Amino acid sequence: MQKNNPRILRAWTLYDWANSVHSLVIVSSIFPVYFSATALNESGGPVIDFLGFPIKNSVLFSYTVSIAMLLAALLSPICTALSDYSGRKKAFMKFFCYTGSLACALLYFFTKDTTTFAVFCFGWSLVGWAGSIVFYNSYLPEIATEDQFDRVSARGFSMGYIGSVLLMILNLLMILKGEWFGGISEGMASRVAFLTVGLWWFGFAQIPFNVLPDGQRKSVASATESWQTWFFNGFRELKTTFGQVRQQLLLRRFLIAFAIYNMGVQTVMYIATIFASDELKMESSALITVVLVIQLVAIPGAYGFARLSERLGNIYALMIAVTVWIGICWGAYLVQTQTQFFVLAGIVGMVMGGVQSLSRSTYSKFIPANTTDTASFFSFYDVTEKLSIVIGTLMYGLVEQLTGSMRNSVLALLVLFVIGLGLLWRIPSQKIYNPALQPEEVL
Repeated sequence: MQKNNPRILRAWTLYDWANSVHSLVIVSSIFPVYFSATALNESGGPVIDFLGFPIKNSVLFSYTVSIAMLLAALLSPICTALSDYSGRKKAFMKFFCYTGSLACALLYFFTKDTTTFAVFCFGWSLVGWAGSIVFYNSYLPEIATEDQFDRVSARGFSMGYIGSVLLMILNLLMILKGEWFGGISEGMASRVAFLTVGLWWFGFAQIPFNVLPDGQRKSVASATESWQTWFFNGFRELKTTFGQVRQQLLLRRFLIAFAIYNMGVQTVMYIATIFASDELKMESSALITVVLVIQLVAIPGAYGFARLSERLGNIYALMIAVTVWIGICWGAYLVQTQTQFFVLAGIVGMVMGGVQSLSRSTYSKFIPANTTDTASFFSFYDVTEKLSIVIGTLMYGLVEQLTGSMRNSVLALLVLFVIGLGLLWRIPSQKIYNPALQPEEVL
């Protein structure tokens, strides 16, 4: 297949346009606010009955994210291996996209009486999004040459940002200006927003699905190999990559540090709106506006940290970002007013994109220069990221459940950032390059 085909590259970036609305509307803004206001008991309290167990709604939200990301982490290597065996990468991507977008659309029926149904829909929307992204990312080496990776990836990110913000503005107008849309209530406007996410994701995904190739069957597959053998190949590849990571001192140190501080970063991104809604009693319109502002601030923040890494090196730039996250957690523990939260949200936006982009680029620089399978290393990175979300959100929910305070959960996240900072300190900044396998560097 010809690489760098402009038509295929444009179609590939449009999947970012299609799916990024899930991250912004469902994960970060409208759904968490609506969930906090709707998942209540008959007396209006936050402790609800879920499958026969009493649980606080915010804790249930955290646990749902944990379980969904764990399921995604388990399914990812299995589905990747089966797609390699069958050569039907696009079919797997479609499955996760279609079921994920359907789960979003079904959230339209989320009311106080259908909370259990909504929790399962929300959970599967996370699995669908994460699953489709695995196959989406794996297309890049097949459709572009290595010198175009950064440019094409950046274009996809930009398309996703623009698309999600556009739909977010429309949804925000429906919530704030219901009279413009037939006098609908804020609750109905929120439910319509979930429906629009499903339709947007499904509809715009048809463009890349009609253009992208079906996928390539790995040449190592032979007629004698069964699908059962390939079913476990994904886990075998992860095990092999883990063995290589263990041989790389700097890569191993960075990946451990990343796993720790990323638990905090991802958990903050998932629970920030729930925290503000429950602890500060902020109105839904104010919360959604704050999330939109964070998205706008995140772009210059990412570029700013990229420039900082050029001057100081990746590790020192990451250490500065993690230090800021420590300050954010301490501020969140003490925050009392909406104005204080707005300031914190602005700071979050400045470091949110920076720490994510720097983490991925730093990891890529630590991958051994003589490796012939970078895809396996990034699959390992993807699983590590998902598992860090599982542990972070699970820990956050558990601390809140045991202590009854989300502020104590924030302090637990602060500890993660402190540990992550200490682990980053052990990595020499001057060695940010592609090291070959050097046995003498192994501890």
